[in-house]
Amino acid sequence: MNTYDKILAAALKVLEEEGGAQFSTRAVTAIAQVTAPTLYHHFGSADGLLSAAIVEAFKQLFKSKIAAVESAIPEMALRQGWDDYVRFAAARPRIYAAMMGRLLEGAHIEAADQSHQALVQNVQRVADEGKLAVSVQAAADLVWASANTASWLYVTAQVRKTPPPQPDVVDLIRESVMQIILIQRSEADSK
Repeated sequence: MNTYDKILAAALKVLEEEGGAQFSTRAVTAIAQVTAPTLYHHFGSADGLLSAAIVEAFKQLFKSKIAAVESAIPEMALRQGWDDYVRFAAARPRIYAAMMGRLLEGAHIEAADQSHQALVQNVQRVADEGKLAVSVQAAADLVWASANTASWLYVTAQVRKTPPPQPDVVDLIRESVMQIILIQRSEADSK
């Protein structure tokens, strides 16, 4: 592993263990076993390193979604994509929070755009089958919002002093939005 990748991996480890608020170059250099000048040579600043780590986290999220075997049935693929997204946040809540924080600060991250486009494409496949009860944009917004809502339950569990959400709660969030966006069988049968 080259020095750049070693520092980036260390930064992701610090983000995962400490979160964005506690992120420090000192912790990164200790894990990567490099000097501060080496870190700054590769990333320019602490914020440059943090930005690179967050971009890498988005790439990892997008790669995991691409690598996941999706169902040929568009409705199932949409659910699977939702589950993959929430599973990432559940497994890496501090990194997920830092990722969303960076987006809210106005960062443009290509892998985040690609992830959202994959969602829109999955929704479009459902629409192409005539199974969407709302517009593609509305459905994509609702799926995006519900996946982020479920994800924040994992992120905020410690703050709320509660255990992570039960799987049935997460499933209920997903299925509630699916009921809103999908034409129900009785509706489809009457058309």
